[in-house]
Amino acid sequence: VYDANPQATAQAARQAVVEAAESPRAVAERCGVILTCLPDDAAVHAVFRGEAGMLPALRAGQVTCDLSTVSPGFTAALDTELRAKGVAHFTGPMLGSKAQAEAGQVFYMLGGPAQQLARITPILKQAGRHFIHVGAAPVANQIKLLHNALGAVNYAAVAEALALCAGNGVNLSTFYEVVRKGGGMAFGNYFERKVPTILNGDYSPRFKLKLAHKDSQLAKAFFATLSVPTPIHDHARRLLEEALAAGYGEEDASAITRIVERRAGRPIR
Repeated sequence: VYDANPQATAQAARQAVVEAAESPRAVAERCGVILTCLPDDAAVHAVFRGEAGMLPALRAGQVTCDLSTVSPGFTAALDTELRAKGVAHFTGPMLGSKAQAEAGQVFYMLGGPAQQLARITPILKQAGRHFIHVGAAPVANQIKLLHNALGAVNYAAVAEALALCAGNGVNLSTFYEVVRKGGGMAFGNYFERKVPTILNGDYSPRFKLKLAHKDSQLAKAFFATLSVPTPIHDHARRLLEEALAAGYGEEDASAITRIVERRAGRPIR
């Protein structure tokens, strides 16, 4: 294992089965199957192509799997570069956060060569419950961005619904129970999981707002290539931008609610 944070590497290496490496390149020299999980395009670029990066050490027959949420164009270029070296490259952007990872319940959208799936899936199952093979490597990143764009719209819509309740004679807990138990179309996982924490003013990060903002920017660039108007996602993206600028980047993505509160002029708690 290698992590840019030496403390994270050291913590992992306390396990008897884990060997710490001094660089990404050292991992590539020692391992046949390599997984990367990084915050953005720049970090993935550095790990593969940067100083002490993996690319010079990678050789035919190895398998790489990038679990990061990055731009499809970046993935396509990296995939081409790795295939030229005889390396089978997969992408596996995930659904789930810290709790799901620790419980082995991560869900993967897996893109890459179908004939090599048997090399990677037994490893992914150590941390995940299920995967869907979606096609070529960049397709997994496309689907992840579409998924997270829809999620961002949920963040905004739920915040606005709560702001409409607050101070207008609708009990917030009652509204929560009606939506959660009523069987109507307003119910969703985000609503069920996040409304209680929002009502408690708890924005401790499960999925950081700065990462939701990063994904919304990647989605914006991707959507621009498709010539499909996205005014609803654009609204949610602007709320994320405003929340990031207000200093909420290290909080949970549901902190988008703080901006809706500010605009409404009344607290939701």
